[in-house]
Amino acid sequence: MSAPTGDEEAVNAEVGIDTGTGTMDVRTLIARRVAHEIEPGMLVNLGIGLPSLVANCLPRDAGVFFQSENGVIGLGARPPEGMEAPDLTDAGGDFVTAVPGAASIDSATSFGLIRGGHLDLTVLGGLQVDERGYLANWMVPGKMVPGMGGAMDLVAGAKAVIVAMQHTFKGRSKIVPECTLPLTAARRVSLVVTELAVIRPTGNGLVLVERAPGVSVDAVRAATQAVLIVEGEVPEMNLQAWSVGSSTLG
Repeated sequence: MSAPTGDEEAVNAEVGIDTGTGTMDVRTLIARRVAHEIEPGMLVNLGIGLPSLVANCLPRDAGVFFQSENGVIGLGARPPEGMEAPDLTDAGGDFVTAVPGAASIDSATSFGLIRGGHLDLTVLGGLQVDERGYLANWMVPGKMVPGMGGAMDLVAGAKAVIVAMQHTFKGRSKIVPECTLPLTAARRVSLVVTELAVIRPTGNGLVLVERAPGVSVDAVRAATQAVLIVEGEVPEMNLQAWSVGSSTLG
């Protein structure tokens, strides 16, 4: 893969560290923005890796129920080092905590919730998202993978799907005209959140709805291989602490 271009280096410089809310790395920035799409009472699945950080951005008493495919409802944030419970993990095997009222269920029941359309939201990582809003996130090029796991069920079954991922990888945009990697599902995702932008896939294409603090629309376009639709003034992301009523999913 190619080295970062001058345009991408300029974009990275624009992202910087100062978001107006203090020092924040890109993964935390993405997770904090995604958290604003979650409302009390929701049943939410968090994918492994970056999406799992979203749980850290909500208070324990937020009234949100995080679900994991391996059979836990009521996941909390990651435990402090040395306080891990060896039998309490998410689907990726990472240690988690449980909120009061959490439940342990078998895998069949867990996937029944997913396939039955009972999940309000799933947050997944991504390798590519294209102009149709289709996601590819299960096959890593050049690596042996056992299969797509629960990603196919989640994209097909959840009421809303948010892709939380970094905007580029080794100089290449992950937001492309058409996915070259195998699709996870032939369904348009609801929202894409990166460290540069919030993008809403629609029937007409990808709409740029927010940009990261200090990042210009031109800089987002320079880092994006796909065509972006810009409708009027594009506001900056809300990166304040989570609050009720900030979801844009409708």
